[in-house]
Amino acid sequence: MTDQQLETLKYPIGTFDCPSTITKAMTEAWISILEHFPNRLEQLVSDLSDKQLDTPYRANGWTVRQVVHHVADSHHHSYIRFKWAMTEDNPVIKAYDENTWAAQHDYNQPIELSLLHIKAVHAKLVHYVKGLSIEQLQRTFIHPESNETVALTKNLGIYAWHSNHHYAHIQELIKREGWM
Repeated sequence: MTDQQLETLKYPIGTFDCPSTITKAMTEAWISILEHFPNRLEQLVSDLSDKQLDTPYRANGWTVRQVVHHVADSHHHSYIRFKWAMTEDNPVIKAYDENTWAAQHDYNQPIELSLLHIKAVHAKLVHYVKGLSIEQLQRTFIHPESNETVALTKNLGIYAWHSNHHYAHIQELIKREGWM
């Protein structure tokens, strides 16, 4: 496999490229992605067998099951980051090692609880973000791994991209394997 083929499998929709100016329309589009993602994901994975759920989306990648559990954990973290940024001045958020989390025994459980968790977290996040003003969405947090100051508008875009990114991992695997 070439480096380019591996990169395409890792990033089927490309990497997140945050625009220098984030418009209200972009923010609304990102909120819409987050609002509809839980149902889209559930429809994509609900008919997969355990064998299919335990198939990695690429060589040395996570299984579909791990991806679903990862999204639940990651988006839970995102929701908390919004709350920290709104309740503290430019807080340093807590990072976590995604691969270590994905290796935990709970990532082997059925996906139904994580799908429910994603629905709940997204419902809470969307409701919360819709209640914030444009000025409030400019509040920031610091990510300790990169020491980057991240505005909530950018975080919104990151998680809209993250939703589509992992959806594409699963969707492309389903297409490649002919599971449709």
